[in-house]
Amino acid sequence: MKLRDRVSNLILTLSLISLTTTLGSAEIDGVVFKDKLPVSSYILPLRGYAVLNYMLVIKAYAGAFYIGSGIPADMALSETPKILELYYFHKISADDFKKSTIAMIKKNTKPDEYIRISADLEKFNSFYKNVSPGDRYRAEYYPGSGITLYLNSKPLGTINNSEFAKAFFSIWIGSNPIDKKFRDILLGRT
Repeated sequence: MKLRDRVSNLILTLSLISLTTTLGSAEIDGVVFKDKLPVSSYILPLRGYAVLNYMLVIKAYAGAFYIGSGIPADMALSETPKILELYYFHKISADDFKKSTIAMIKKNTKPDEYIRISADLEKFNSFYKNVSPGDRYRAEYYPGSGITLYLNSKPLGTINNSEFAKAFFSIWIGSNPIDKKFRDILLGRT
């Protein structure tokens, strides 16, 4: 085999290796998300993924949102299976998660709604653990089974309350999200 043919074969092989490592996943800022995740009996496709920056310059976390391909963005909070996965670039304490969750849920609910879900919010907040760089939280919702919080694929607890699940996901994809650009990318609007 001629040197030219060997070089061509090597380039082709390296191209195929590169292609197969990216098939079935999405990458942003060195963080890889699968292109599909299971929840109950469903396989949900990745809708969008992005990095959330704190104060415009500090990478806080990368997030990926999974929902059925036929679900319009404006129905993402409806009674449909969904998954949100967040990869953290920095340490964050469980207490910081609790405070932020309460503040963002208050921002996305009416006072009477907040009162109705407050016991479940308190229970959900007890699931949080401290995270280190590289850790991932994943929230999975399946109608009738509730919302389950995972840390690095380990289940931490489930709340079977659709009103609470809607309020929780509103933090990222609701009308008053933590960041509108982040929300719109997760929902596939941009």
